This record gives sequence, C-alpha cells and structure tokens, in this order.
Amino acid sequence: MSASLLKVTGLKKAYGAIQAVGGVSFEVQPGEIFGVIGPNGSGKTTMFNSVLGQITPDAGSIELNGQDITKLSPLQLNQRGVGRTFQTLQVFGKMTVRDNLIVAAQEHRGSMWSRMFAPGDSGLGAKADALIDQFRIRHVADKKAGELSYGQQKLVDIAMAFMSEPALVLLDEPCAGVNPSLVGGISTLLKELNGKPRADGKAASFIVIEHNMDFVMDLCHRIMVMVEGTVMAIGTPAEIRGNRQVLEAYLGS
Repeated sequence: MSASLLKVTGLKKAYGAIQAVGGVSFEVQPGEIFGVIGPNGSGKTTMFNSVLGQITPDAGSIELNGQDITKLSPLQLNQRGVGRTFQTLQVFGKMTVRDNLIVAAQEHRGSMWSRMFAPGDSGLGAKADALIDQFRIRHVADKKAGELSYGQQKLVDIAMAFMSEPALVLLDEPCAGVNPSLVGGISTLLKELNGKPRADGKAASFIVIEHNMDFVMDLCHRIMVMVEGTVMAIGTPAEIRGNRQVLEAYLGS
C-alpha cells in the first residue's frame, strides 16, 4: 500500500465531561474516497472539524503527506491542499456562479499584493470555466448564485471546493437537502473528479460524511463507522454491510 495522504492517530476531544472523540485513528490513501458514517452524536463532526483546523484536539496527531498539520489553521490547510464543503451552503448569493468559483480560489493564489496586479479574474477564469462545464452548470454561469435552486447552489458549493485543485477534500453531507433525483448526479460527478488527475498527475482524495447510506455505499472505497466517539469498524462497503456489530448498532438489523 502506498504512503498515506492523511494519517489521524489517537485523536481526542472533550467538552467538559463529554468525550466527543475518544482516540480515533484512521488513514486515507491517495486517490481514495473515504466515507464516515454514524448516528448523531457519534463524533463525526468533531473529528471532521479537527482535521480541518477549526477546533484543536486535546490529544492525538494529524499528518498530511507525512507532515504534522494538527495545529494549522483552515487557511494554512487550504494553502497545503485541503478543501472542504459545508452542510449549510456557503455560496455568495449576490455574485454570479463564475465569480463564486473565482473568489473561492483567490486565497489559495499567492499574496494579496500579487492578486492586486493579476487580471480581473485573478487569472482563474479559465479554471472556473472548466469546472463550470464539468459540473454541467454552464447555463447558469452568469446568474447570481442566490437565484439558483438549492440543488444548483449545492453543485456550485462543491465546485468552489475544487477550484484550488486540492489533494484532499472533506465533504460534509453533500446530499443534505438535495432532491433525490440529483443525488445520483452528485455521486457520478464526485467519481469523475476522483478519477481525473490534478495538475500534479495525482487524483484527489475525499472524506465524505453522509447519512444517505445508498450514496455512501455506492461512492466510497472504504467506510469508517463511528459510535459514541470511537471507531467501531473500517472496511469496504461489502465488509461494512456484512459486519454484524455495525448492523446491530447502526444500520438497524
């Protein structure tokens, strides 16, 4: 097996007497789609936000490409190739779809001084147009994001995360609130993005938190099941489906 892209070891986070995450360890390989499932209160979001630098864990370490990133800020992580989407939309409603994508990548694109003297689109227009075509939203590219349907805004939100060509993307419930008819399209799109090499020739890795079990089972290469702040199981979709402990504790067998 190749060297891990992300390695999380012994991650712990407590809020007073409540142990939200109690010693979670896992690895994500280059090009892997890694799913995280578990009931509400299982520690998924706390783990997610620890990896993203939004909260500081009490113990444990997080490594990206062998480098310790445990105490880095979200901006520092973005500049090192970590992108994310949120469960709640983060689009700029009064800006066009195209401008949303350009703005999303600007913080990743050098210093403020260099951006001041860049072209009007900060040199990101061609990349934005390529993603607009890949996400099949060309017909709304010049519309204000706030005028789009929720599903279209969700696609814009995901596209924004890919503007900086991240090595690792964390997707927080990409199907939440989306019309069921669009769920399959999001799955197909993420598979396409995962299979398309970036400029460095490598495929992006994803960590996906999602309650839609059919979506997770179809999309992910491996899945981690969390219960009460700990890891119950990690395995392929087939292994998770066949794990009696998981079935009894989470999947409702």
